[in-house]
Amino acid sequence: MPPLDALIAFFENLGRNDLERFADFYAEDAYFKDPFNELRGVAAITQVFAHMFETVEAPRFRITERFPSEGGAMLLWTFHFLMRGRQQTITGASHLRFDASGKINFHYDYWDAAEELYEKLPLLGALLRALKRRLGAAAP
Repeated sequence: MPPLDALIAFFENLGRNDLERFADFYAEDAYFKDPFNELRGVAAITQVFAHMFETVEAPRFRITERFPSEGGAMLLWTFHFLMRGRQQTITGASHLRFDASGKINFHYDYWDAAEELYEKLPLLGALLRALKRRLGAAAP
């Protein structure tokens, strides 16, 4: 299986028992950033995903599009999970770069934490939605 296909299969089938396999895909000193974390090292990256399994139920990634490039790739994805018994979905993209051995040495996740999470919270969500309406351009 080509390396990008193997990586996609890993994320789409990721379970709690697969956490030790991050070292198969990430360089020892890989950089990772998302809206909540900025860290370095495969052990720290593994911990981000371990924390995911501790805080949400039934997490699943689905890669919807892939854009391979020389030395890297962009992946578009949806992340499905249950939180407090309610189905949630986050849509985002991952910018990946690979080292000479084919392991990820740079992983930058792009997704809108305000829209995807904060707006769904009762009090904060109402405030953010009102602010968004006020600052948004009026439709013609």
